[in-house]
Amino acid sequence: MALYGKLEIDVEIRASAKKFHEIIHQKPHHISKVSSDKIQGCELHEDEWGKLDTILYWHYVHDGKDCVAKTITEDVDEENNSLTWKVLEGDLGKSYKSFKMKIQCIPKDKGSVIRYTLEYEKLHEQIPDPHTFLQLCAGIAKDIDAHLMGDTNEGSFVGAKA
Repeated sequence: MALYGKLEIDVEIRASAKKFHEIIHQKPHHISKVSSDKIQGCELHEDEWGKLDTILYWHYVHDGKDCVAKTITEDVDEENNSLTWKVLEGDLGKSYKSFKMKIQCIPKDKGSVIRYTLEYEKLHEQIPDPHTFLQLCAGIAKDIDAHLMGDTNEGSFVGAKA
């Protein structure tokens, strides 16, 4: 079993890539308002919202547990609607020596695809790959999409008839 790993998931949404990217990059503190069962808060720890090297402090629920993470915005590509957060400390540090999350918002003819890529190094071989964390990310993407599209009922997914 390898200690280094990489997982990806694509989530189809109806909202534009630009609008989705704007929320996660410029306004991550709004995510707790639209995905409150998953994200309890996002606080600015250092620098400014939407800037490279900004440090954020997240309160979230993962596998039924309240968790925290301190992240730094490591890379932003406005042209490709992507950003990368590197975890500096928090609950993920109990299992992973390093943990990065890249979020790319890819435009389509209708809507967009949100690609989450997790790159990590486990502390030891018995640590599972972070599949449940990837599913958490997918759920947050769907919540943000529902908010951007003005949906009021949860569970509104791509392809659902209005």
